[in-house]
Amino acid sequence: MTLHKNSNEGIQASGFELQDNLDVPHSNASFQSFKSDEAEQAHNNEHLMEKPQFNKATISNYCKTRFTELFPTKQSMAANKHLLNPLPGLRMIGFKQWLLILSGFLAWTWDAYDFFSISLNTVQLAKDFDKTVKDITWGITVVLMLRSVGGFFFGYLGDKYGRKWPLIANLMCVCFLEIGTGFIKNYSQFLGVRAVFGIMLGGVYGNAAATALDDCPAEARGFISGFLQQGYAFGYLLAVVFKRAIADNSPHRWRAMFWFGAGVCFLICCFRAVLPETKAFQRNKEIERYNEEHGIHQRSFKEKATASLKIYWLMIIYMVLLMAGFNFMSHGSQDLYPTLLTVRYNFSDNATTVTNCVANIGAITGGIIIGHFSNFIGRRLSIIICCIIGGALIYPWAFVDNANINAGAFFLQFFVQGAWGVVPVHLSELAPPDFKAFVVGIAYQLGNLASSASSTIETTIGVHFPMTSPGGEPIFDYAKVMAIFVGCVFAYVLLITFIGPERKSVSFEEPSKTK
Repeated sequence: MTLHKNSNEGIQASGFELQDNLDVPHSNASFQSFKSDEAEQAHNNEHLMEKPQFNKATISNYCKTRFTELFPTKQSMAANKHLLNPLPGLRMIGFKQWLLILSGFLAWTWDAYDFFSISLNTVQLAKDFDKTVKDITWGITVVLMLRSVGGFFFGYLGDKYGRKWPLIANLMCVCFLEIGTGFIKNYSQFLGVRAVFGIMLGGVYGNAAATALDDCPAEARGFISGFLQQGYAFGYLLAVVFKRAIADNSPHRWRAMFWFGAGVCFLICCFRAVLPETKAFQRNKEIERYNEEHGIHQRSFKEKATASLKIYWLMIIYMVLLMAGFNFMSHGSQDLYPTLLTVRYNFSDNATTVTNCVANIGAITGGIIIGHFSNFIGRRLSIIICCIIGGALIYPWAFVDNANINAGAFFLQFFVQGAWGVVPVHLSELAPPDFKAFVVGIAYQLGNLASSASSTIETTIGVHFPMTSPGGEPIFDYAKVMAIFVGCVFAYVLLITFIGPERKSVSFEEPSKTK
């Protein structure tokens, strides 16, 4: 491949644009040109964001701009009007890239399918293992607690060896664990398997997202980010459907659901195996080889981390706090909702399935629509609007005891996942430019870690709100518990989003390409 400098866009692909032939220019002029542009890129990276300063003037100015920068100006809305139509950007995506996007989407979807296969079967699992629902929710908690381990491990493998094979290896491990889950005999084995699951599921997101977005045109990146994020809601929807179709009709109950999941996971692995590595990763490897041949210094992972932390340490802390709120918001409104419907309102299996399907259709719709429109009205304002309207919808989501609850479930999840649709692009804009994939992934997984006990917290609070079911059995008022919990989380996310930064105008291109 030929690596050369484009005079209009600086140096392509972190320094070069690759052509199809395999000769590399070895001239001294090309070498000096590369060194010059490498220095320019380092300079640009250094000044993309200044180190945080804590004096009266900067703090006062920052507080003032939380109000003034929240709403888009008429000029910015006019300038971004073309972003309302996503079709021109989507037309730029080729067939192979659509297949890569689909493979990343399916991997993330099946991550969610496995996770929600537990939360949808908490009551049955509690009966089978002679435990309480609170005990079973520890199986949810331990998964969330250990996701960060998988994020670190498979994120490192993905950056070093490519997106393809680490993701396939990751999914194959998930496949084997799903088969094994169907044979567990007691509660201790259940917790042990779920702990390993947590590590494996934590590794999926980073490489799945990179597979979908590495080669995605900048004009379509916002829409595809929102689409990819809703793979999680789609996985929940599939778990609801297959729980009703398989677990409720099989003598093996929830075990059959995991065996079915293993088969689909294997098919996703096969689908990814027949697709190529992303072009972006191949370009980066060519550049590394070129740099090694010409003695050009390349910063190590440790050097990049140190340089980024000096400038972005406060931003990274903020991102983790933001993602903790977002994960509390999604898990708090989703994980025990099937339990609320069956225990609190005595919904039948069919009625529970319909309500959860409607809720997830709302989630998918909201994530794509709000995620896309955040390009126009801004990231912070989009999230804040979702929190305000979502808070207003808590009552019909939690306290309606008939089929009318479907409307509340649809619109609450529309705005919960609408806010989530903004997350991929918002985090990418806040993250260090040379450390984007790792920081975004770790912020997401540490947020998961912080919110890992959300379902356990809800069941613990439920003890303080006892009531009697229509059949005379003692139960907990999950509606009141979840309403209080989700209301507090909406308020937290609104507040931390309001006081936080926004960098919507930051280019997604390499710094050296931004002129």
